[in-house]
Amino acid sequence: QVPLVESGGGSVQAGGSLRLSCPAAAYPYRVYSMAWFRQVPGKEREGVALIDSVGRTNYADSVKGRFTISRENFKETLVLQMNSLKPEDTAMYYCAAGPSRLTTFQALGEYESTYWGQGTQVTVSS
Repeated sequence: QVPLVESGGGSVQAGGSLRLSCPAAAYPYRVYSMAWFRQVPGKEREGVALIDSVGRTNYADSVKGRFTISRENFKETLVLQMNSLKPEDTAMYYCAAGPSRLTTFQALGEYESTYWGQGTQVTVSS
């Protein structure tokens, strides 16, 4: 399978915005659920935003109203628009893809054959 490659990370001040992207042409939207996860060293990986094969979205409570997940460019790019960033959003962000039946963070995160990108670092300073 084509590797997932995240881009768009960087450093920003609190209140700023970043837009993460992950090419998804090899992961047709009708076949795959896709999501963004994040991880801070020493902490467990957590789900941030998920979009399933029919376009339904799910967000972690901590990012609701600030982050938006979508599939753009004829659904060939997975995007995470992050607004009103906070220092606690600082983490490595990962793109993930798994079978369409996996519609929760737990299911997608624990599935042994989920595809993962290498991550992109997001740093938010106060």
